[in-house]
Amino acid sequence: MKHFFIKRLAFPSLALTIPSMAHADSAASPHITGSAPADIAAPIETLGSIGTPLMWVIFFGIVLLVLAIDLIFVGGGKQHRVSIKEAAIWSLIWVALAVSFGAGLWWYLDANYTREFANTKALEYFTGYLIEKSLAVDNVFVWLMLFNFFAIPFELQKRVLTYGVLGAIILRTVMIFAGVWLINHFHWVLYLFGVFLLITGVKMWWMADKEMDLENNPALNWFKKHFAVSDQLHGEQFFVVNNGIKMMTPLFLALIMVEISDIIFAVDSIPAIFAITSDPFIVLTSNIFAILGLRAMYFLLADMANRFTYIKYGLALVLIFIGIKMVLIDIYKIPIGISLATVALLIGGSVLISWIKTKPNGNV
Repeated sequence: MKHFFIKRLAFPSLALTIPSMAHADSAASPHITGSAPADIAAPIETLGSIGTPLMWVIFFGIVLLVLAIDLIFVGGGKQHRVSIKEAAIWSLIWVALAVSFGAGLWWYLDANYTREFANTKALEYFTGYLIEKSLAVDNVFVWLMLFNFFAIPFELQKRVLTYGVLGAIILRTVMIFAGVWLINHFHWVLYLFGVFLLITGVKMWWMADKEMDLENNPALNWFKKHFAVSDQLHGEQFFVVNNGIKMMTPLFLALIMVEISDIIFAVDSIPAIFAITSDPFIVLTSNIFAILGLRAMYFLLADMANRFTYIKYGLALVLIFIGIKMVLIDIYKIPIGISLATVALLIGGSVLISWIKTKPNGNV
């Protein structure tokens, strides 16, 4: 997977295209109760989304609030060495926030629509969240190798990942809304991305044990060729002035590569969630809540990344499964419950096998 990632890293312009699922949610159309107000029914009828203006405001308000707390009060953008205990606490906070939002979404839909519809949409949200969270594990391995390559000390990594997550939120929001437009206009894109995910899954499986070659990475070499780059770190600084010349520091190069890596992984994860639902509100909320906890997950897993040797094979199988689901969408719609169970089984199984095979007295 590492070798495959680096080859893809040189081409971040790879399709900001998102597959269409225009027909995927037709079976889950709500039976709106007679008491449901018109402003609640309108989004689904006109936009194919459960998101009302108030729901969007609440969601973005939550995101901005937690980011402000992280940046201002917790010091997310400052030099700081994150302990495993701190990472575990924040991981639990982010997961609890995502689960609470999903529970609130179910409660709201159950009160205004039907129980069946609320169950369906909540299941779509949690399935999308699990898929994004699972695929994000691969980011952890790539970030770890990037930081090792640039010799970024542990206490500076949080600063890079904080800005990396902020960039990812903006990027994925744009990509998802662009995907909504594609969904409404080009249903055939579904098949292209289904095939794309199938190929990606097969290659991920094939390249899972290959080493990353950053020395010959075209994207990194392009930046070094076209911009002045300092040979050493300068604390938290992204830029320094040396002899009147403004130069990038290795810390900024690491940030660039982190952002590019997210573009690459977004090409996999966003289409995968669109295979579950075409509702932009569910796609965006499940995606963003998974991303918010990505930095904490990195620091939680970084010191034991070698214990997850086989998880890349599980991720590859997830992509293959989602690709098959997308290709067959007009022939047979795999139930959301089965999709959730399949993803959980593949990821959980690969984690279990990894821990058994890599225990201290075992052999990989």
